[in-house]
Amino acid sequence: MTQRLSPATAAMLAAAPLMWAGNAVVGRALHTLIPPITLNFVRWLLAFVLMLPLAWQVLRPASGLWPHWRRYAALGLFGIGSYNALQYLALQTSTPLNVTLVGSGMPVWMLIVGTLCFGVPATRRQVVGALLSVAGVLLVLSRGSWQELLALRLVPGDLYMVLATISWAFYSWLLVRTSEPQDVRGDWAAFLMAQLVFGVGWSGAFAGVEWSLGHTQIHWGWPLAAGLAFIAIGPAILAYRFWGVGVQRAGPVIGSFFINLTPLFAAVLSAAFLGEAPHLYHAAAFALIVAGIVVSSRR
Repeated sequence: MTQRLSPATAAMLAAAPLMWAGNAVVGRALHTLIPPITLNFVRWLLAFVLMLPLAWQVLRPASGLWPHWRRYAALGLFGIGSYNALQYLALQTSTPLNVTLVGSGMPVWMLIVGTLCFGVPATRRQVVGALLSVAGVLLVLSRGSWQELLALRLVPGDLYMVLATISWAFYSWLLVRTSEPQDVRGDWAAFLMAQLVFGVGWSGAFAGVEWSLGHTQIHWGWPLAAGLAFIAIGPAILAYRFWGVGVQRAGPVIGSFFINLTPLFAAVLSAAFLGEAPHLYHAAAFALIVAGIVVSSRR
């Protein structure tokens, strides 16, 4: 059942893609300094260390985490171990335009995964909202010219982004399908730490495979350190906090429409830091995406 959005919930669901837009910008900037899977592992390892003072109690043997370890292992796999690793990997061989275009299908994948795997059929409003939202993203990606979309050429990185998007759809549905143990449910730090315990393990295992294939070159320095600090605090900790609470309140389908604000926020960040002025089609795309959110969230 769809739910109405409160201003606080909408603000949380909007803050997450704002930080993830920054993550895409920084991830692209770091792609020549560190291998993509290793970047994901180091990012989450730093987040784990930062979260220890806030949620170390989750690691105790008597914690409610361990009886529910399968749930947190799945959340850690789909949300931490897989999604960003696949996104960083996609940016190695695909263009930012292609990656963002593939990621813009999130509402569609959310509806498909919910219907086929979680027994939640899509409503007519949700389908209409998904189409409006995707149309808004396509308008941004095409820069107001559909000829630019027709000129796209798919590369292996696009497949990685498809897998990343599907992974995030499973993660979002799992957020609302199972209740938490009492000592984890009411504490956002404990809930994130419960995912990090397994997510760091998954991302470390994937990084080990990457290193076994010979991708071991890391260029340490202040640019890499600053980038890691940002993605470990903002997109990793704060964005996951906002997304988790927002999805639990509004549902994964409505939340998925907010993800399509990411390319718009990226355009704003580009204007702020790269001197690229926004255009009229940015305003039109914003209107379409907001219309999709409103239509899908009405009762």
